[in-house]
Amino acid sequence: MSTTTKKVSFGQKTAFGFGMLANQMFPAVISIFIVVLVQDLGFPGWMWGIVSLAPRIFDSITDPIMGFISDNTKSRWGRRRQYVFLGAIIMGISFIIMWQLYRDYGVNYNFAYFLFWSFIFYLGLTIFSVPYVAMGYEMSDRFHERTDIMAVAQWIGQWAWVIAPWFWVIMYDTSWFESADIAVRELAIWVGLICMFFAMVPALFIKGEQTLDKDYSPLTIRNIGGSLKEIGKGFEEAFKSKPFRKLCVSTFFIFNAFNTVAGFTFFIIVYYLFKGDTGAAGVWPTLFGSVGALVTTFLVIPAVTSMSKKMGKKKAFLISQGLSIVGYIMFWFLFIPGKPYMFLFALPFFSFGIGGLFTLMMSMTADVIDLDELNTGKRREGIFGAIYWWMVKFGFAIAGGLTGTILSIVGFTSGAEFQPPETIYGLRLFFSGLPIFGTLIAIYIMWDYDLSEKRANEIRAELEKKKLSND
Repeated sequence: MSTTTKKVSFGQKTAFGFGMLANQMFPAVISIFIVVLVQDLGFPGWMWGIVSLAPRIFDSITDPIMGFISDNTKSRWGRRRQYVFLGAIIMGISFIIMWQLYRDYGVNYNFAYFLFWSFIFYLGLTIFSVPYVAMGYEMSDRFHERTDIMAVAQWIGQWAWVIAPWFWVIMYDTSWFESADIAVRELAIWVGLICMFFAMVPALFIKGEQTLDKDYSPLTIRNIGGSLKEIGKGFEEAFKSKPFRKLCVSTFFIFNAFNTVAGFTFFIIVYYLFKGDTGAAGVWPTLFGSVGALVTTFLVIPAVTSMSKKMGKKKAFLISQGLSIVGYIMFWFLFIPGKPYMFLFALPFFSFGIGGLFTLMMSMTADVIDLDELNTGKRREGIFGAIYWWMVKFGFAIAGGLTGTILSIVGFTSGAEFQPPETIYGLRLFFSGLPIFGTLIAIYIMWDYDLSEKRANEIRAELEKKKLSND
C-alpha cells in the first residue's frame, strides 16, 4: 500500500497531533503520579523498579505482534483505525482503575494490584500506539512534509509535558486534596477520560484505504505460528537496514538515559534545593517540567524543523543533541540551594534533547520505510513503527529498572524527611552524567548516517517508476 502523493491538510495533521497528545500525556502523567508510590504509599526502590520494568517489557514484546496484525488487516476501514479506537478505550479505562490505590490495603496488595492493571494498560497502549504511529508514516511521501507532520504532532504532544508537571502542585497542596494518594485517585479519572477522547480523534478523522482485496498474510489463530515466524523475519529484514539500525540504537541510548534520571528531578529539587521540605519546594518541580516543555514547544520544535530543512535531518540531529549535552553540564552547576531559579537557564539547552529526537527520528523512519519498499516491494509501516517504538519502550522499561537500582545504590530512603548528602550527590551525578554518556554514544552512531534528502528523493522516484510500470 503506497503512500499518498497529495499534500496533507493542516486539519489532518492536527487530528494526528491529538493522538500524539494522548500518546504523550499518559506517560507524562505516569512519571508524575509514580512518585506517590514511593513518597506516599511506601514502595521501596525494588518495587518501583519492577512496576516500571515488567509491564514495559511486556509492552515491548506485544508491539511487533501488533505491528504485524495492523500491517496485514483486511478491512473496509483500512489497516489502522479500528485498532486505534479500541486501544484508546482500553487505555483510558485501565488507567483510571490502575491508580485506585488505598494506603489501608498495604504495600504488598497495592504493589500486586498496580502491577496487574499496568499490564492491561500497556496492552491497550500497544493496540493504540503501533497502528497510530503507522498512520503518521503513511500520511505523506514528501521528504520535508514528513518532518512537518511530525513537528505538528510533537508540538501538540508537548503540551502533555507542559500540563502534567502541574499535577505535582495539585497533589501536594492540601487545599486541593488531603493527601497525594487521594489526589491521584481522582485525577486519574479525569486524565483517563480526556486522553481516551484525544486518542480516538485520529481513528475518527484520518481515513484509511479499504484493504479487503489485499493479498496479506492470514491472521487466523491456526496460522499464528507462521505469523510469528514472519514477525521474526520482519525484524531480521528491518535490522539489515543500516540507517534504520542507527535510528533505533541511537534513540535507545538517548531516551533510556533521559528516562532513567527523569524521576530524580523531584527528589533533587526537594531534598537538595529545599532540604526535604516539600511545601517549600512549591511549584519548582512543576516549573522544571512545564517550562522545559514550553521551551520545546515554542523554541526547540520550530528550530529543529527549520534546521532540518536548511541543513538536513542528520545535521539537525547532531546539533540538537550537542546542545542537550550543554544543558546537562549546566545542571550540575545551576542546581544551587537557595537559588532554584538558576536551573531555568539550563532548560533551553536541555530541551533540545528529547524535543529534537522524536521530531526528526519519526520523519527519518518514514524515509527508511521507503527504502525498505524499494528493496522488498512491501509497505511495512506497522512493522517498522513497532520495531522503532519497541526500542523506545524497551529503553523505557530498562530505564524504570535502572531508576530503582540507582535509588538503592545511592541509599535513597522512601518517604524520609531528609536524605544523606552522599545520596543527593549520587543522584545529581547520575542525573547529569548518564544522559551525557548516552547522548555521546548516539552522536557517534549517527555520525555517518547517509539517508540524505537527495537519496530519499531518488528512492521516491524509483518507487514511482515501479508503480507506473506495474499499472
